[in-house]
Amino acid sequence: MVNRASKQNLRTRVRYHYRGNAEGSTLRLTLGCLLGLGLRRVGSGKRLTFGERELTAWMAEHAYVCWFEHPEPWIAEIALIAQLDLPLNLDQNRHHHFHEYLSDLRASARSRARGLPILS
Repeated sequence: MVNRASKQNLRTRVRYHYRGNAEGSTLRLTLGCLLGLGLRRVGSGKRLTFGERELTAWMAEHAYVCWFEHPEPWIAEIALIAQLDLPLNLDQNRHHHFHEYLSDLRASARSRARGLPILS
């Protein structure tokens, strides 16, 4: 079994999902796409982002986080993905019926954003 331990702690990871942007957070990218928010290129044109304030506000009202301690969380993650219905988790979840739709939705949003002018 490969040790998939993150170099970040849980607090840092959760904070970034709630305060970061769609470029660095797969959760924000997924939620923004599902909510129909417009993904756009900003800055140098390499970074993709939504109207992050709107997404942050939606998450504050609707997205909650809980966790439990585990000595080898990467092992618990594999077991949970296999046992639970987690449609927004693409990693290790190709068997889920929502996987292809969500993957295509995210790819389409990225492609559409790359075709639009860069926002300053």
